[in-house]
Amino acid sequence: MPLLLTAASAPPTVEVSVAGLRNDKGQILVCLTTNPKAFPDCSKDKASVRMAVKAVDAGNFVIHAPADGTYAIAVVHDENANNRMDMALFLPKEGFGFSRNPAIGMGAPSFKSASFVVTGDTRQSIRMKYML
Repeated sequence: MPLLLTAASAPPTVEVSVAGLRNDKGQILVCLTTNPKAFPDCSKDKASVRMAVKAVDAGNFVIHAPADGTYAIAVVHDENANNRMDMALFLPKEGFGFSRNPAIGMGAPSFKSASFVVTGDTRQSIRMKYML
């Protein structure tokens, strides 16, 4: 008898829509993490979900979360598709955004201000911000 996956056994998903891109060049680098110490740079979190989405497809895409929990998302509009955020002195040259759209001061927002709870399928709308 074949094994059937039920909705309860499927990993939760986060539907993401990104608004406010200044153009459709390059890609959106996406980071989904439960680790406050690894936010917003997921490179220090082996359990994070990282992906790249073509900028033209950023209006609506899905991230598969590993399990229910408290997560935060950071996105970068990598316009030149070099897989990193380009900087000019101390300011980002490319756009960025975070789940829950927290206010941006000097530096990235806290994990707490961007975090949300995933229990089953969830939705997040992220507005891009550009400094330069």
